[in-house]
Formats: sequence, structure tokens, C-alpha cells
Amino acid sequence: MTQTSENVTWLTQEAYNKLKDELEYLTGPARTEIAAKIAAAREEGDLRENGGYHAAKEEQGKQELRVRQLTQLLENAKVGTPPATDGEVAPGMVVTIAFDGDEDDTLTFLLASREYASSDIETYSPQSPLGSGVMGHKVGEDAEYELPNGKKASVTILKAEPYNG
Repeated sequence: MTQTSENVTWLTQEAYNKLKDELEYLTGPARTEIAAKIAAAREEGDLRENGGYHAAKEEQGKQELRVRQLTQLLENAKVGTPPATDGEVAPGMVVTIAFDGDEDDTLTFLLASREYASSDIETYSPQSPLGSGVMGHKVGEDAEYELPNGKKASVTILKAEPYNG
């Protein structure tokens, strides 16, 4: 997945289909299931002290938030191959970095949002400290990012290639 300045998200066909299937499930069968849970809990009586009712309503809220997120993501999605890159780190890239210039201490990760996270490769958000620190840098360049303790860390970009799923 690659996000561009026009707020377009590039998705592979597989990722688009997966997100569309999730949206269809959440707006169909999942809504029916949660409505049934709420109705059953309502029948139990006093709603102020009904843990099942409150849990079902909370679950419904989380589902509806996810529906809004997926709807927005899919409305701005473009399916296909993202624009060609010139080795510059951008969302949708698999990036290999060396910490503090030590070529033996490396990390390879996918720079993408959580919707595209995969069990095959570690994923860092472009908004994370490391992700935002390496964004826009090219292979061979040094980048700096802020650690949780407020100190700065530097890395060298060794590789930046489009993710091919």
C-alpha cells in the first residue's frame, strides 16, 4: 500500500479484495449478529446493570468505527501498481536499515498502515517515529528519528523496494 499526497491509497488487488470482503461482512452478517445480541440483552431487563447489553453496544460501536475507516480507505483506493520509485522511502516500500551505521545490526520492514500489515514481514506505520524518520530519504542516506525516551537515533537506508505481497 502506498499513500500519496492526493490522499490516494494504492492497494494490490488482493489487499483491496480482502478489505472489501471485511467491509461487506461488517455491514451485513456482523450487523445482524450484533443487533441480535443487543436485542437478547435488552430482554434480560434493567439496562443500567446489564453487562451483556453494555458489552454488545461497545462492540457495535467498534464495528461501526471500522466500517467508517474501511469505507474511507476504499473510497480513496487505487488498485494496481503504485508509481515507480527511485529508491526513495515511501509508504508501500520494504525498507532495510542499519542502526547507527552498523551494517550487521539491520532491520527490514514494510512501511505501511495497519490495514496492510502481514505476518510475513514486520510493519511500521509511516506516522511512527521510525517511519516518519526514514520517509523521503533515499538509499545510502542517513536518517534520524526520536526514541520514546526523547533521544535521537540514526539509521542508514540500505534498501527501499516496492512491496510485492
